[in-house]
Amino acid sequence: MKISAFPAIRPTQGNETAIASLPYDVMNTEEAFAMAEGKPHSFLHVVRSEIDFPKGTDPHTAPIYAKAAENLAGLIKNDLMLQEKEAKLYIYRQQMGEHKQTSVVACCDIDDYANNVILRHEKTRKDKEEDRLTHILTTNANTGQVFLTYRDISAIDALVAEECAKAPIYDFVAEDGIGHTVWIVDKTAELIAAFDAVPKAYIADGHHRSAASFRAGMEKRKAAGESYDAGAEFNRFMACLFPASQLKLLPYNRCVKDLNGLSAEAFLAKVSESFKVEKVATPDLEGSCTCAMYLEKQWYKLEWKLDNVDPTDPVAQLDVSRLQEDLLAPILGIGDPRTDERIFFVGGIRGNGELVKNVDSGEAAVAFAMYPTTIEQMMAIADAGQTMPPKSTWFEPKLRSGLLVHELGDSACNK
Repeated sequence: MKISAFPAIRPTQGNETAIASLPYDVMNTEEAFAMAEGKPHSFLHVVRSEIDFPKGTDPHTAPIYAKAAENLAGLIKNDLMLQEKEAKLYIYRQQMGEHKQTSVVACCDIDDYANNVILRHEKTRKDKEEDRLTHILTTNANTGQVFLTYRDISAIDALVAEECAKAPIYDFVAEDGIGHTVWIVDKTAELIAAFDAVPKAYIADGHHRSAASFRAGMEKRKAAGESYDAGAEFNRFMACLFPASQLKLLPYNRCVKDLNGLSAEAFLAKVSESFKVEKVATPDLEGSCTCAMYLEKQWYKLEWKLDNVDPTDPVAQLDVSRLQEDLLAPILGIGDPRTDERIFFVGGIRGNGELVKNVDSGEAAVAFAMYPTTIEQMMAIADAGQTMPPKSTWFEPKLRSGLLVHELGDSACNK
């Protein structure tokens, strides 16, 4: 695959902690208001610029996007961020407890996205894609990275380790306890050449950002005509590229608000027809083909076999698929988990205590703690050109926005 260095917009030394923020899509507007309170330089004023308007303002209107561009320009004008004069690559490491994951931050080619060198495993929603497209074109920048992964290559690992032995430009621990360290790469040409050996990359997180970046580049090409500059920055989008072995996936758990008219006893009887059901003291899971169910203050372990599942269908073999097809749909009547309001999802970072809380409070009638989907399962589905069920993967830690920004350069069009 092709990667490129880029002249990043980044915080001036000492301002990285005040600027860096969680990405726009892990919070709602109300949460963004709370997170940005007392933080005038937070990058939330760029990625969630509705917080600079009265509460209740529609976040998808032209003034909101214009404010994002204004706030980004203001950070540069006030010397809180700087524009690099030369194109560079970066190394970005995150640490959550004992877990570390280290990425190369570079620009990827929109043609690699179009030609399935960069593979996806999720469908995008039109409204979310339009939102990111408008944000990109109005700010003329990728303000957040796409989270990519690839199968490990030792030559890349060696170069990254060499770069990480040098002094970083940023090294701080955020309020949530996650550590963030950034280095500027010296051996740029060598690292770019090493990525030539990567046959394909996979979108772990950021399907809407990548789809919108592709569309933004194509709009700019169209506006420029057949003579568009192939070297222009709008032909690329910013990404963090992680080796697959380093990534940490957490489960994406499920809660259902009612038992579809069944008593708890009748529900358990129906579940027992398709699953091996066992009462357990704790919801600890040791592998796939299992999940833990919490019902009326009791945990149960559910087990199943894949005897009747197509071994060539990687989607059908997923735990979330079996739970959906064999329990949620036929017993609880959850036909489409994307749209059914009777089901909601809880990221594994919140722990199983959140499931207990939801059921004991009456917010849900039953909860399911899942075993995490693996990176290999995700890549196999992308390789097969298939789509994962909704809410199948939860990656932690989350990338911080505002540490590195990719400007699209001279623009011939605006949305």
